[in-house]
Amino acid sequence: MDVAVGDEIPTYERMSSFQHWNRYAAVNHEFVDIHMDDRAGKAAGYSGAFGMGHLQWAYLHCVLHEWMGEDGRIVSVKTQFRSPNLNDLRTIAHGRVTGVRDVGGETLVDLEVWTETEEGTVMAPGTATVALPH
Repeated sequence: MDVAVGDEIPTYERMSSFQHWNRYAAVNHEFVDIHMDDRAGKAAGYSGAFGMGHLQWAYLHCVLHEWMGEDGRIVSVKTQFRSPNLNDLRTIAHGRVTGVRDVGGETLVDLEVWTETEEGTVMAPGTATVALPH
């Protein structure tokens, strides 16, 4: 794979909904009221219920995995949660290459990663490093 600083990787998109949050909660045993009940989300200071922060983190893993394929491996992903993914909101995961270096038979690729709304509000900015085989 030919990779250069500044390259943007293909995006990964998902709609936020109670259905998606419920499936994620079932897998992770994360049935928390603020993710399931608009009243609880409002009581916490939001406009309603909102998706799990770790679900946005999972979307960042998905965008990386789909880009690098089965032969690559995720070395690290770090993110900060800045804005909730609200119900009926399209969540888009992005990545942009910030560095490329060869280390021990692999190509390590550093990326700026983030999730954002379809309006462009960044919800979870972060960084990632992936290893690609030569």
